[in-house]
Amino acid sequence: MQHKAVSIRPFIGAKDFEISRSFYRDLGFEEVVLNADMSVFKTGQLAFYLQNGYVKDWVDNTMIFLEVDDVARYWNELLALDLPSKYKGVKLTPIRVEHWGRECFLHDPSGILWHFGEFFDKP
Repeated sequence: MQHKAVSIRPFIGAKDFEISRSFYRDLGFEEVVLNADMSVFKTGQLAFYLQNGYVKDWVDNTMIFLEVDDVARYWNELLALDLPSKYKGVKLTPIRVEHWGRECFLHDPSGILWHFGEFFDKP
């Protein structure tokens, strides 16, 4: 099978849709409202769908890895946003170094875990 993919867009849920919408806009994503219960959030050519839907087991087990060009710069920008003081449940975890690269973590207001990472060698 030969893939000629253009994009991949995960669907994520939100415990409180309006709070999550605000959170992702503050995080720097551009929102395109699709309807009252779904938006697509974009950065460059990358995007994901945010749904006005919450299933605890689903959301609690959702992780997204966003590869960034410079995880140290990204971490400093995350700190400057001060999202944990603005949104209940948001948690930042500092950069850690692994054998494959470096990453830091962010839990969104619903509990979705974002990995922001930089590879030493591209996989």
